Amino acid sequence: MHRYILHNGQLIENDAHTASVGQVGLLNGWGVFSTIRVLDGVLFAWEMHWKRMCHDARLMRVPMPVSPDDLREPLERLIEANQAETATLRVAVVRNKGGVFQAPHLEREYDIVAYTVNLQDWGKAAKLSVQMQGRHAASPMAGVKITSWSQNLTFLEIAKAKGYDEVVLLNERGEVSECTSANLFAVKGARVMTPPMSSGCLPGVTRRLLLEQVRVTGVTMEEKTLRLDDLYDADEVFMTSTTRELLPVESIEGRKTGTSDAVRQRLHDDFRALMSRYAASVRERRTNRVAST
Repeated sequence: MHRYILHNGQLIENDAHTASVGQVGLLNGWGVFSTIRVLDGVLFAWEMHWKRMCHDARLMRVPMPVSPDDLREPLERLIEANQAETATLRVAVVRNKGGVFQAPHLEREYDIVAYTVNLQDWGKAAKLSVQMQGRHAASPMAGVKITSWSQNLTFLEIAKAKGYDEVVLLNERGEVSECTSANLFAVKGARVMTPPMSSGCLPGVTRRLLLEQVRVTGVTMEEKTLRLDDLYDADEVFMTSTTRELLPVESIEGRKTGTSDAVRQRLHDDFRALMSRYAASVRERRTNRVAST
């Protein structure tokens, strides 16, 4: 974690004591969060992260800032203070009030906490284990990204203790849903498939960009119900997330996946070009705003 964190609009040292045991969101995981890639000082795909947080906050009854600029501007100050032009940023909105154990002195309806860290090296490929019943697709809260993350962390810790890097989470129907912090894609020929939202997976921003904006000649992108056999039979398997971008999967439960990497590489090249265009566009708008003032 870098030197400064953001706490309710204020930049403070990362060892400062800011939490209260009376914050119901802190003790119960009652909040929403997002992990955002910082590229050349720009919050990549900021609009998509904001919209997803607002959607999840409405479902979870978590108060949010009124406008995206109310959150974006302090996040940009955090990036500048930490000199984190190339980094990963995590921001959480935590509900403060509600329930029996609410502290009487809390005035704010919610707290905003954010910090930045260096990019993580995920290696060249990932080895995955499998977790049955890892997602409940029928839950009304399926696909909601909340701060109650301990189940995912437990699944991941168990997998790492066995020598794996991540976990394929299956839902109650035995379908592939996602990993603990990444979406999954399978390639068969020129078809690139990822589980639909009905599988219980999170609507990852990288996943959405691949489905909606990345275009590679001759390659089709689609949502499709997948099972483990579909992953084993695929020509390629890869996982996506803000921090991993598009990372190949080399094995599942010790069984090698397809050895090709041609389609994923082409998609990754186009995705990185998209990232660069986005960052350049944001920097140009900033320059124009400064010039106009």
